[in-house]
Amino acid sequence: MSAATAAEQIAAARAGGEGAFLALAGPMRRELQAHCYRMVGSLHDAEDLVQETLLRAWRSIDRFEGRASLRGWLYKIATNACFDHLESRGRRQLVSDRPAADPSAPLEPAAEGVLWMEPYPDSALGEPPLGPEAQVSLRQSVQLAFLAALQWLPPKQRAVLVFREVMGWSAAEVAEILDLTVAAVNSALQRARETLDARGVSRSEARPAIAEDKPELLKLLGRYIRAWEEGDVGALVSLLREDAAFAMPPLYTWFSGRDAIRAFLSGALLAGHDAPGRYKMSVTWANGAPALAVYERDPAAGGTYAPRSIQVLRYEGEQLAEVTSFLDPTLPERFGFPARM
Repeated sequence: MSAATAAEQIAAARAGGEGAFLALAGPMRRELQAHCYRMVGSLHDAEDLVQETLLRAWRSIDRFEGRASLRGWLYKIATNACFDHLESRGRRQLVSDRPAADPSAPLEPAAEGVLWMEPYPDSALGEPPLGPEAQVSLRQSVQLAFLAALQWLPPKQRAVLVFREVMGWSAAEVAEILDLTVAAVNSALQRARETLDARGVSRSEARPAIAEDKPELLKLLGRYIRAWEEGDVGALVSLLREDAAFAMPPLYTWFSGRDAIRAFLSGALLAGHDAPGRYKMSVTWANGAPALAVYERDPAAGGTYAPRSIQVLRYEGEQLAEVTSFLDPTLPERFGFPARM
């Protein structure tokens, strides 16, 4: 968009043209939503915060003086909306923050008031303009381990790290967005890096598992899906690393190691003679990793399948190192899948 065209659209928006404003800001919706998701760890909240950002921007368009870019101005509004949101909410978490469970013990239910992280569809990230390497970097920036570590940072440190290390903005640009000095930005970034280092997380070292080898990935996913849909616990467990983890947020309970996962699946999710055909799965991508939309057979509705969860998988080589099954029946539809199968 040329500077003249942007100026004309801003002038039209100031004159009361909401359509002109949306034409100007709309193309940035995806990147703003991804930014809000990195800040708050929730797909639902990120969607709401983008709506809030555009509303705030529309209400204050007459105060936009054009000294900064429109993109920077929208990011400033979005970040402040995230700060306001985070003031009244605690840290979102993954279940792996707690000790692993005994598979013979009852499942520990979700506690009221606890905030859990949510998965994010890769399709909502959009395509970066700089090619495949930029796409890898974009996926790294929403990986679950990185996002879980971000939740330990105070909001301003979180924003500084996201702007500097995810988006590659200069310290001066970040200082302007956050109303800080350059020295304060550099100090906040240093403290944020120290926190992530202490938690053993480095975004630059994390890469989406086997994303470049699609035929091999589809083969591995096919074996995993077949084991679930056939109710074959042995085949499913054979695909796991010895030290694999299986989590089910918002339940506190999670399991570590093949033996524990085998015991849990045999006694719960894949127990009984009707286990074959109980689940159907469709492949998607979430948080820079292969993922599955999971549906469960509903005998009360003529044997059709109702949405159950989104599973995010982490592979190491050809074995599964981690399965995070987000138990929220609204998620498959948010990932673009049907209400029933």
